[in-house]
Amino acid sequence: MVGERGALAQPPSAVAGGAVCQRPMMVKETKFFRKQADKAERMARSATDIEISQRYRNMARAYRTQADVLKAQKKARKKRAKSQR
Repeated sequence: MVGERGALAQPPSAVAGGAVCQRPMMVKETKFFRKQADKAERMARSATDIEISQRYRNMARAYRTQADVLKAQKKARKKRAKSQR
């Protein structure tokens, strides 16, 4: 994932002192992936090379899909927790 300055961007829970965090951060991760998708869309619009533009569009689609998966997982966990009460 490429950040604003060309550095690799990682979701908020991905790195903490080099270790993967286990705490739930679905809302923040979902927001992170949606923002990355928006950035990729902007890059796709500004790219002059058709192949590069398509790669950015594919990247945006992948980010949005990941955000949707995280959201669905969160919803399923909420539903399970509610039914166990």
